[in-house]
Amino acid sequence: MTGATVGSALGGGVSAQADTPAPQATQAGKPSVQGYLYLTPDEAGFVEAVAMHMVPADHLSPHGVDLGIPVYIDRALAGGWGRGDRMYLQGPWAPGEPSQGYQSPLTPAEIYRTGIAQTNAHCEKNHGKTFDLLSEVDRETVLKALEAGKIQFASGLPAKAFFSILYQTVVEGLFADPIYGGNRDKQGWKMIGFPGVIETHALNIVNFKNKNYRAPTLGIEDLS
Repeated sequence: MTGATVGSALGGGVSAQADTPAPQATQAGKPSVQGYLYLTPDEAGFVEAVAMHMVPADHLSPHGVDLGIPVYIDRALAGGWGRGDRMYLQGPWAPGEPSQGYQSPLTPAEIYRTGIAQTNAHCEKNHGKTFDLLSEVDRETVLKALEAGKIQFASGLPAKAFFSILYQTVVEGLFADPIYGGNRDKQGWKMIGFPGVIETHALNIVNFKNKNYRAPTLGIEDLS
């Protein structure tokens, strides 16, 4: 797969860590609305479908829903980051240069909500069903079209801007500290051999150069 799959590029932008994270168990393949703070049932179905598609289960890890990625995203959207607490939201809103990123009066939570609704509208028009009900092949086609900016949203929101924030938060949900709701049981870290938040890690890079390194994977809660 291309950029529509998280494993192909472990990048990130601004951290979307939520204010009040709380891990919430989910049932694979079904919207787990109970416990969501921001996502509606339809939005939960979309986000969980994206998480399972971008992070499929394999011999290295469970799929994205079991890893808690939708929970991380929901907590982030419901918190200060989703509200745009640290963003400039007063305009004017002229199109920016590519190096400046997307210039928008919308908060991240509003971009997410608008993007999901517009993507589902595109899916219903072209495939007769919402994104969460599409086949794996059709989901990949839609995500690639979003990434390339080939889908035109009636709201005026650029599809690439929505995909960028969607992809960013999926990656963050896979690798952020489990205290924020994703990376359940530290399985994202274990998948890549990251030992977590230990103070001696920098020294261990020197001491264990070209050697196998074995240590417990620790998160914030383990040290508090």
